[in-house]
Amino acid sequence: MEGHEHSGRVQQAAAGGGGAGIEAAFVTAGGQVTQLPWDQAAVSVRFEDLAPVSAFPVLPGRRWGPGWWWSATTGRHVVHGSAAMRTQLMVLDRNPDVTGLSARPVRLLWRDVANGRVRSWVPQLFARYADGTGLLADCPSSPAVGGERAQRARVVLEAACARVGWSYRRLEPPPAVVAANLRWLAGYRHPRYQGPPGLQAALAAAFAAPRPLADGVAVVGDSLQVLPAAYHALWCGHLTTPLDEPLHERVLICADAERGEGVERRLSNVGGDSERG
Repeated sequence: MEGHEHSGRVQQAAAGGGGAGIEAAFVTAGGQVTQLPWDQAAVSVRFEDLAPVSAFPVLPGRRWGPGWWWSATTGRHVVHGSAAMRTQLMVLDRNPDVTGLSARPVRLLWRDVANGRVRSWVPQLFARYADGTGLLADCPSSPAVGGERAQRARVVLEAACARVGWSYRRLEPPPAVVAANLRWLAGYRHPRYQGPPGLQAALAAAFAAPRPLADGVAVVGDSLQVLPAAYHALWCGHLTTPLDEPLHERVLICADAERGEGVERRLSNVGGDSERG
């Protein structure tokens, strides 16, 4: 889309009732900035495959800068701009219902009905679910981050996503223990840690009933080979344990997913749709 036409579409963006009238701007695979009505873009654009529509800023003096997260879900890197966003990427990457992830793939534009000014917002994360629906999300380090502008945008984005059967959320940081456990297990998310053929099946057999991590690993074989595979299985959900308790060698592990269902659901809800378990 030519720059003049693009500018014209921005000026025409108007927010109507129920999220109608919102526009979506994004960068195509060919590097072209394109704008479509939100209702049309939501059903026709694979946002999980798009590059960021705007870069994460590098702020002098800040301890944290933009980085990259390798996604076990997609096998590709996703850029992040904060520690809080990286944590939410970990949560979503571990959610078996998530099939795609991307950062800042779309800018939503609308006209403020109060004063007629065109407003815009770029959600930090997009997640695609297995049923085809999507999640647009922001990752504040605390609920108050973003101020009044963020809260106004939240109302608009919630309505826009609900209109197309998606959801928008400001994802709350998980508890410190859960986040620490996730960071540890994420270090073993790559398939190379699953071990040689038969090892995952041996772990499932060893933990068919709840038992301490160290005991089950010792039954299977050399801990230098088996322990990384056990952590990989915990990341994938093939083994379960309460992630709201610190991981250690005596923590109880079980291969029966139903035994860990409650904790796994709580963890999933930290970074996804609260109605998804």
